[in-house]
Amino acid sequence: MKTLIQQAFIADSHSPHHGTIKDILIDDGIITNIADNINEAADTVINQQNLHASSGWVDIFSNFADPGYEYKETLETGANAAAAGGYTDVFVIPNTKPAVDIKAQVEYISQKSKSLPVNILPIGAVTKNTDGKDLAEMYDMHSSGAIAFSDGTHPVQSAGLLLKALQYVKAFDGVIIQVPDDKSVGANGLINEGIISTRLGLPGKPMMAEELIIARDIKLARYAESKIHFTGITSPKSIDYIKRAKDSGLNVTCSVTPYHLFFSDEDLLDYDTNLKVYPPLRTKNDINHLKNAVLDGTIDCIATHHMPHEYDSKIVEFEYAKYGMIGLETAYAIINTIFPELSKDKLAALFSGNARKIFGLNQSLINVGEKSSITLYNPSTQWTLAEKNILSKSKNTAFINKTFTGKVVGIINGKKVFLNK
Repeated sequence: MKTLIQQAFIADSHSPHHGTIKDILIDDGIITNIADNINEAADTVINQQNLHASSGWVDIFSNFADPGYEYKETLETGANAAAAGGYTDVFVIPNTKPAVDIKAQVEYISQKSKSLPVNILPIGAVTKNTDGKDLAEMYDMHSSGAIAFSDGTHPVQSAGLLLKALQYVKAFDGVIIQVPDDKSVGANGLINEGIISTRLGLPGKPMMAEELIIARDIKLARYAESKIHFTGITSPKSIDYIKRAKDSGLNVTCSVTPYHLFFSDEDLLDYDTNLKVYPPLRTKNDINHLKNAVLDGTIDCIATHHMPHEYDSKIVEFEYAKYGMIGLETAYAIINTIFPELSKDKLAALFSGNARKIFGLNQSLINVGEKSSITLYNPSTQWTLAEKNILSKSKNTAFINKTFTGKVVGIINGKKVFLNK
């Protein structure tokens, strides 16, 4: 099966064709020719004005809810949503039922995903059942294909336990992922602690809960000489801590979600439960600090924190609504809309290159002889998100009816081709 991409701008700094407009021919999942014009019959021809081709994008923190919560999302629907959003690789968190805390659960996800359009890479749990008490068998899970280790939405609270985990993963150069949150601080907080929480009469969650964990875990990573990645950061002080850690040579990296860059706590004034997220939305001033950290390179990756929920988990009183929103299908459009000044190289690094480097994935390369792992997008297309077009099984997003600039055309992942309609 042959696929021909016509007149695409190649945005891949590792490719010898970077910055040029070329035709790309893919035969049986392998790039066989890159030239100014390729006149060869192909089963699929992709031709669109202002088409851009990047190395395949990676999302490092998504919940596909399978096994155990298939009424929210399945591996199949999650994979389709990811492909629609331009992702060829997605890390899925272990907060399933049962949790991904043994090699059999890792193998279940890996095997079930083989026929899907994207590579679904399981994150193994740090502790058994993600309950923060006893370490899980991380070495066995790593041997079976776990890409990294995290307790997902239940970040490790015990310093001693996390230290052991950081020391443990050094045996195979692994990475621990933490959502930075001290759950004992503002334990009942529903939104950011501040003026808006007071006006709404909702209990607040202070940023100090995030900052305490980041400061602590940086010290633990320094002591263990190990690797830690913070995801979902929201605090300007957190950014400062991480920047100093990087400057001192520590293996500390971080990611931010698109919705933390787009929405502030002021958007909660109408109690939209789709904006009840974890960590909570912060102030407009905090968002500006996050945006600057994206532009100056302190933030390494964009992580969607794709959290699907069925209707009944969101259409309830704010206090009882579940945390999170879906995000795979809109991540690129949000970032491209927020940052029109973002260079093509920087965008490729945020969505692909940095994550591949941090977590030891193969650097996908747009070059002859390489396996195809390509994301196709058009940075100038204007479009509006309609609920009927969402491929995720759940529709819990605050971006419905929002208009964006920049749209994903599709992905080519080996022999698998997925194109948006």
